[in-house]
Amino acid sequence: MHTPDIYRNEDPESIRAFLKENSFGILINQTHGKLCATHIPIELEINSDGKEILQGHISKLNPQAEGFTQNDQVLAVFSGPHSYISSSWYDHENVPTWNYVSVHVYGRIKIVNEDATTDQLKRLVDKYEANSENPVRVEDFSAKTMRQVKGIFGFEIEISEIQATKKLSQSRDDHNYKNIISELEKTENPQSIALAKEMLKCRK
Repeated sequence: MHTPDIYRNEDPESIRAFLKENSFGILINQTHGKLCATHIPIELEINSDGKEILQGHISKLNPQAEGFTQNDQVLAVFSGPHSYISSSWYDHENVPTWNYVSVHVYGRIKIVNEDATTDQLKRLVDKYEANSENPVRVEDFSAKTMRQVKGIFGFEIEISEIQATKKLSQSRDDHNYKNIISELEKTENPQSIALAKEMLKCRK
């Protein structure tokens, strides 16, 4: 990912928090000479060696999985808030642009066994059921329902490189920076408002 120095995020805690809050990502690899991508939850976890890894699962019917044994190099892409930035929001003539937050994680993927896949599912469901009025647990599913686990591959990604970008108008002076935030808030668009909050955190 091309990231000018001014937009590069190299803060591990910030990146870690972003991955946990924006875990619905895109898993990309090459299968039979063709690029493939799947939109799935991909969770940041700690393995038994104390190393940070990514975990997830895909359907066994997904042909993308065939590529994991041919070439274990994968890319996981995670996106945060983003929005168009109008040139009319500046006090001088300039081109419009797009602000965004994203993280690319490169690594090596491996398929895990059924027990490990079930453990991953338990953590995934517990995370997203935490705020549910009537939370469900994988442990409470019937044997019939749990047979569906046989239809998926659980995987782990050993992280080799992380590239993180926060393009938040950092090059603008305070006056224009504050005006961009104000204009984003006026849009009433959830993405734009979320981006405004990121900009507020970036320059207090």
